[in-house]
Amino acid sequence: MAALQIEQVPVLSDNYVYLIYDPDTKACACVDPAESAPVKRRLDELGWRLTHIFNTHHHNDHIGGNLPLKQAYECEIIGCANDAARISGIDVQVSEGDRFNFGSSTCKVFEVPGHTSGHIAFWFEEDQALFCGDTLFALGCGRLFEGTPSQMWDSLSKFKALPNETRVYCAHEYTQANAEFALTIEPDNQALVSRMAEIKELRAQGKPTVPSTIGLEKATNPFLRPEETGVQKTLNMVGEDTVAVFAEVRHRKDNF
Repeated sequence: MAALQIEQVPVLSDNYVYLIYDPDTKACACVDPAESAPVKRRLDELGWRLTHIFNTHHHNDHIGGNLPLKQAYECEIIGCANDAARISGIDVQVSEGDRFNFGSSTCKVFEVPGHTSGHIAFWFEEDQALFCGDTLFALGCGRLFEGTPSQMWDSLSKFKALPNETRVYCAHEYTQANAEFALTIEPDNQALVSRMAEIKELRAQGKPTVPSTIGLEKATNPFLRPEETGVQKTLNMVGEDTVAVFAEVRHRKDNF
């Protein structure tokens, strides 16, 4: 079985759309198409034909291209059963723990509410690839528009349990701003300090900072580290409930 090929397509001001291609079967998925034209252009350049759309959640900068792409390619749209009414053109509804075949690979679905009530993520275990939408960012997490801190912490904990080598394909280039905030929470985290230097260099060259890995996020992302003493000390919350610490980190980021 050949490895999945993953192409990153920058769209809008800071979104990433991902194309996933199985060379064995020529299955081709698009993750969270914010708009259709850049996706069509890249598909034409690669000579791929779209067969699926994977939607992580209903926000327009993730589903805006659904209907034009479905009309052009007659592709199948897969989204969250709990949020089907808000996913344009949805064909297949999936829920927590569901697995489905994509080409020669198997994808597992996680329900990860918090940013929205019906957010899901797509995990390809054999290919070590996680498409997490706006739940987890490089050095960040999504704002809690429709969920609670407890829900979001439970969602992020599902990702923390994945292998460290898992590549994290998040949907936005927010990393440098997230790093600036993270350093206010853990200024003495040397892994974070080193990562910030790498991020600045990448962005100065116009290069993406995404994907990252679960291992890197666990070592540097304050939203995955509320149990760490250094984080708790900064917040004057040593020994307090993990969800309360996470909620305070999120509150501070909202006002950063």
